[in-house]
Amino acid sequence: MILVKNNEDYSKHFSEEKFWDKILKFGKQAGVKLTYGALLLFYTFKKPTVPKKVKSTILGALGYFILPLDFIPDFTPIVGYSDDLAIVVGALLVVATYIDANTKQLAKNKVVDWFGENAINDTDSLDDEMEKSVQDRKEKKEKKIESKKIKKNIKGLKKENKKSVNE
Repeated sequence: MILVKNNEDYSKHFSEEKFWDKILKFGKQAGVKLTYGALLLFYTFKKPTVPKKVKSTILGALGYFILPLDFIPDFTPIVGYSDDLAIVVGALLVVATYIDANTKQLAKNKVVDWFGENAINDTDSLDDEMEKSVQDRKEKKEKKIESKKIKKNIKGLKKENKKSVNE
């Protein structure tokens, strides 16, 4: 899933060095939720088991985050990071199934280092959103499977009915 119009345009702006530079310089200004979300994406991207398609989504979101001149420039007072937050949260909801407890802990450790122990509470809402996204996808998948089973049963009943009518 592509969250920004030209995902590849943004992904080419991503590098590990630029990411850490942005986080270290502007993390406090961006806030706990955005910083935590960006860290989750970064650590998920680093996992070798994550599929390329998922990594592409992450690269697009992190590339967008790194660029200072995006839809709403980051230096714009009050709202400068709101578009970045929307992109990062959107990407997180797409890739949530690849974010494990270890990844969350790595990101939370950094957040606590930079924002203090109380900041951990601010990460909970994002964790809850991701958990809901994972649950919603799981339920949707289960419904799809159930629907296929029902259709298969109906097809079988129609065949049986047709046989009994012909006999």
